[in-house]
Amino acid sequence: MTKATEVPPYLRIVAGIRRRIAEGELGIGDPVPSTRRIAREWGVALATATKALTVLRLEGVVETRPRVGTVVAGGGRVEGRDAGASGAFAASSGPAPVSSSTPSSAPELSLERIVRAGIEIADAEGLAALSMRGVAARLGVGAMSTYRYVPSKDDLVQLMADAAFAEEGYPAPGEGPEGWRARVELGARTLWVLHRRHPWLAQLASLTRPLLVPGLMVHAEWVLGALDGHGLDPVTLFDIHVLVYSHVQGLAAHLEREAHAQGDTGQSDQEWMDQRASAVRALAESGRFPTFAGLVREFEALEGGYDLRLDALFESGLTALLDGLAPVVERRRKL
Repeated sequence: MTKATEVPPYLRIVAGIRRRIAEGELGIGDPVPSTRRIAREWGVALATATKALTVLRLEGVVETRPRVGTVVAGGGRVEGRDAGASGAFAASSGPAPVSSSTPSSAPELSLERIVRAGIEIADAEGLAALSMRGVAARLGVGAMSTYRYVPSKDDLVQLMADAAFAEEGYPAPGEGPEGWRARVELGARTLWVLHRRHPWLAQLASLTRPLLVPGLMVHAEWVLGALDGHGLDPVTLFDIHVLVYSHVQGLAAHLEREAHAQGDTGQSDQEWMDQRASAVRALAESGRFPTFAGLVREFEALEGGYDLRLDALFESGLTALLDGLAPVVERRRKL
């Protein structure tokens, strides 16, 4: 193959995924490989993998679903489009079939579009898949175009977080639930909703090095305001705010980790556990962990066994946390 007719790597990936769909290896609704898996399988950069998925998405062959990833679309057409490196694409040195992303038809590039594209990538693939080149590929612009608006990936992530946290607000002053507890519950649940929607938010900062963006400060102000005026000293007041936030962030961190694990292994958490049933049984039958062994026997007797539900853990944990804090807040108020 001459250099003039050599197929770009992203088009070979596009052809390979089309072929898998056409041959029935991937059906409607099935997840296609994530950008990380494509990068490993094809030996390309993440930006190249993102560009390949963007081509397929623009043609309607695949679609992106938050926290599921990229799946085969119901209306995607692949008939006669599954040529490999020696087929139709190899015979043409023309541009990629992505006319909807050409400068003449694409919306004007803006900071808002760049931030939104970054959020879409992080929602679907996780922060590990995010790159400035990947954002540019998703928007159908030159690799360096985004740098005119955002200096670096770190700056982009800050802007993405600010925008994501700002998606949910609170009642106006004088409105909303009465009482410190109901208001703190509203703040915690609002943060949980946002972390559920954008699990990568939990990966951005630690408690000791917090994320300092206005969008997140809105939520901090709401919880601090709910606790203010109850006679709490400044350290105790702020500590309670940190405890509430850490409850949300600590559980939400597992949302992103599970998404990464599923993307890397192709297994759901249940499938992963099913494959390790013998290891669990060996621990239970070792005689060293009698309480654990008893629970395993009880779970085996239950229909469906034990199901770890993060939403339920969030609610029960929040109740326990506020039950424990109630005497502190209310005692100080009475003094």
